[in-house]
Amino acid sequence: MDKTVQMQRWRLILGQESGDRFLEMEMPALSEEQALMDSALAAIYNKSEQGGFGNTTGAGHGPSNPQISQWLGDVRSLFDKDLVKIIQNDAMTRCGLKQLILEPEILENVEPDISLASAILTLKDMIPKRSKDSVRAFIGKIVEEINKLLEQDIKRAVTAAINKREHSPIPSASVLDYKMTIRRNLKHYSPELKTIVPEHFYFFDRAASSAANKWTVILDIDRSGSMGESVIYSSVISCILAGMASLKTRVVTFDTNIADLTEQCSDPVDLLYGFQLGGGTDIDKSVAYCMQFIENPKKTLFFLISDLYEGGNRAALIRRMEEMKSSGVTVVSLLAISDSGKPYFDESTANKLAKIGIPCFACNPRRLPELLGLVLKGRDLSDFSKDAAKGV
Repeated sequence: MDKTVQMQRWRLILGQESGDRFLEMEMPALSEEQALMDSALAAIYNKSEQGGFGNTTGAGHGPSNPQISQWLGDVRSLFDKDLVKIIQNDAMTRCGLKQLILEPEILENVEPDISLASAILTLKDMIPKRSKDSVRAFIGKIVEEINKLLEQDIKRAVTAAINKREHSPIPSASVLDYKMTIRRNLKHYSPELKTIVPEHFYFFDRAASSAANKWTVILDIDRSGSMGESVIYSSVISCILAGMASLKTRVVTFDTNIADLTEQCSDPVDLLYGFQLGGGTDIDKSVAYCMQFIENPKKTLFFLISDLYEGGNRAALIRRMEEMKSSGVTVVSLLAISDSGKPYFDESTANKLAKIGIPCFACNPRRLPELLGLVLKGRDLSDFSKDAAKGV
């Protein structure tokens, strides 16, 4: 790499305060684009309290909206999308932009990011009326991205798992059980044709998704402040599952109070607005509430999505979860639904649940379709949870 380019990059890394030192080393001036990068980064990463957004008069009233809008535009044009998200989040925490980011003309220029969305949802009761439409549009972009990532794979995994429970004599290529058809017809292999010539075909029974055979999926979602990203993913997943005729989906959210949001599952943005992030936690009370919806334990999946920091009766929670599992319910504890690293959770409670056979792990959103498929097929989750713990 050219020495000049190296020095310019170090100058950008070390920031504007290093400018005099680099001048002493006779470093060539930054290019126009580099100068813009330098100004954009200095706005939040210099050592002054208010960053580069402070007005030139030093009056201390913070940045003006036009200045921040210009800054957001510069950042989006100068940096890669992933870096934009990091810089935006740093700006929120370092420069006190939480109130300003709720201005509609600013929010329209912000790159969609799930961490930022969870921060905004935490503040949703403070959002001024003029910003509500912009906030909903911003949350809608996040929902759309998650839907693109997960919807088809989740529907495919659930449909495949449920339809493979029973067989039907009704022929249809879309529900052909290839494995069983091949296995049952191996004796009809033709050496001349070098292939199997089936005498009988086997098909999965779509009647398995009739009302009497429906699976019940209960999502019990912790809405404490630390669970923001998980809440967003859970909301979108809940709406995907609620839209499937083969499932009965129940969505419950809790802190120290309980809210049943099942009726709001037609729109994930509306569902998200039903959450009030923050507050204490009473997991046991919420689990007790959810147990009333268990009609057929052997056809019920219960997902507790929580960091397991119990503010209520932890001993009662463990007993209740064990009772649910013993009745035949498939119980899974998801410590987080996130791809942002190792989750923060109560290891003591997680270990107690693991000892009674309830798997506890964080799950990358991209692996949720696989998880649902395994659970519906009644498979052991040991290997899956080990991989999830390793971030695989």
